[in-house]
This record gives sequence, C-alpha cells and structure tokens, in this order.
Amino acid sequence: MPLLVFVSILVIAGFIIFLSAALGITASSQTKYSSIVFNQLVLGLICGGGAALAAAYLPYMHWRKWSFWMFIASIIVTLAVFIPGLGMEAGGATRWLRLGPISFQPSEFLKIAFVLYFATWISMVGKKGIKTWKFGFLPFVILATVLSVVMLAQPDTDTLVIMLVAGAAMYFVAGGPIKHFLILGLVGVIGLSLLILSRPYLMDRIMTFVHPTQADEQGSGYQIRQSLIAIGSGGFAGRGFGQSLQKFNYLPEPIGDSIYAVAAEEFGFLGACGLIILFFLFAWRGLKIASRVPDTFGGLVAVGLVILITTQSFWNIAAMLGVIPLSGLPLLFVSHGGTALFFTLVATGILLNISRYQKTP
Repeated sequence: MPLLVFVSILVIAGFIIFLSAALGITASSQTKYSSIVFNQLVLGLICGGGAALAAAYLPYMHWRKWSFWMFIASIIVTLAVFIPGLGMEAGGATRWLRLGPISFQPSEFLKIAFVLYFATWISMVGKKGIKTWKFGFLPFVILATVLSVVMLAQPDTDTLVIMLVAGAAMYFVAGGPIKHFLILGLVGVIGLSLLILSRPYLMDRIMTFVHPTQADEQGSGYQIRQSLIAIGSGGFAGRGFGQSLQKFNYLPEPIGDSIYAVAAEEFGFLGACGLIILFFLFAWRGLKIASRVPDTFGGLVAVGLVILITTQSFWNIAAMLGVIPLSGLPLLFVSHGGTALFFTLVATGILLNISRYQKTP
C-alpha cells in the first residue's frame, strides 16, 4: 500500500506539472496543446494505468516463463527503428517507431525485458553459478554487448547506461564477486572514454559541464544555463502553478528533459525537494519489497525495476541542477512521453504484484 500511495502521488503531481509545462511548447511550435495532453493522458495514463492494473494482478512468476522470448522480441522491435518507413529520426537519433498516428520508443520495452530475462538467468544458475566466470561474468558481458550494439547504433547512450547500471545492481545483489566488478568497472570506464572521444555530442556535454558559463544560443550550455535560471527564480515557494516564464521560448524541451526546471520555478524549493523525496520513498519501498520476496527471481526483478526508474529520474534531476553532465533522459512520471509513462506504470504494476508475495518480517 505505501508503494501504491507514493506512485499515485507521483503520477498525479507529474500530470499537473506536465499540464503547465505543455503551455510552453505550444508557444514556440505549431503543436496543439490538446494533442500533447491527449497523448500523455490516453497512451500514458489511461493505457498505462490499465496495463499496470493487469500487471499488479498477474503473478510475477509467469514473467519468468516468457522472459527469454520477451527479450528477443524487444531486441527485434528495437532494431525495427532502422527499417525505412517505420523508423523515425529526430535530433540526429533514430529511436522511434511510427505506426500510423502513433509513435513510440521501443527501448522502453527493452529495459523491462532485459531486467526480466537477466533475473531469470541469475535465478536459474543460482548463487554458486553467478560467482563463476562461465555462468556469471561471461553471460553478463554478452548481454551488455548485445545491448550496447543495439542502443549505440541509434544512438541512445543514456538509456544504455541506465540498463547497464540496473544489470550491475542485480549482479551485485545476486552475489557477483568483487573482482568481476573491478574488471567490469575498468572496461566500462575505457568504453565510455572511447565513446566520449568518438562522439562529438558527448564531448560537448562534458565540456559544458566543465565550463558551464561558456554558453551561447546554440550550444548545449544554453539549456543548463536556462535551467538554473528557472530553478533559482522559483525561490522558496515558487511563482505558482502555471506562472513559469522560462518555459516560454527559453527552456529547450520544457515538457521533456527540462521539465524539472519548470516544476522548480513554479513550486520553488519546497516542490523541487518534494519530487526528490517522492522518488527516494519509491526507491525505499521498492527495495524493501525486494528484500522480503521469498524467491531470487522476484527479488532481482524488484531491484532491477527500482534501479531503472530511480537512476533515470535522479540522473535527469542532477543534470538540470548542473551536478552531472547534461543528458536527454526524461523525468519519469512527469516528462512528456506516452511510451515512457506506459512502461514505467507497467514496471510499477509488476512491483506491486511482487509485493503481494513478500514475507512478513
């Protein structure tokens, strides 16, 4: 029940923030306000809420039977973005599928499918198997390589990192040896460094983080500068609902990855901290559920889904505050994106079902 309450508050608060932020995008584009809200309400909230309800009542053990085929299907669907006529390019990336009037991001499906399949593999090999190179380290490396090839081709580095962090957390909880983590960490650092050096937009983010004041109207530093102006001008209690000025022709993507800045401007320090606290409470309840599940599979699924949701959300918030380099990740439960909200609600539905089987301490 506490998890359901926290999720409900996040969904309601997120939709209220979104309704205000969406006014900003309509002032600078031809997109109708009603169409933006309709997409978020119908595909995200209504369809996602229905799917979450179904997942909350479907015994989580069934996901184990379907996990391999779900993972294969998610890989195929994600690769389908490269099919001419189906894939849709935006901002230099090919991450969306368009089916008639509907467009969605298949990597959201891939995130959940990966967690379910990796949890199935770990629970199958057991605690002894996960400590070995053959059944623990090597399978994780193979899965990580498959994810890297699929996601970097789009490219979508941020989502890849989120999935790998969730996988590493599951591997650690399952009992993966420290020496394996040291090797994985070294490979990760080398791989990320090569990516930054080979992809100009990643290098641009790093340089913006190091020199945030060197911003112009086209540079990536412009977004973080406008974000900090919005957050600072919110003061302690905020300007009030709907009163944000930065969302009008100043903040890039006010309904996307900049929506936390809009929330902070309108609801101030209190509202901005309130969102952070809600995500902490979500993580606390989710990990508590994971610790009480009677089987390994359920516990690992709970850990993976909680890490997926909270890591992405805190990454978005930290980027808007200038604490870490800028990313293109949306703030879950809040940012525009019917696909992201739909699958986030499905993930919470699975968590709620797992909580029905937790042992009483």
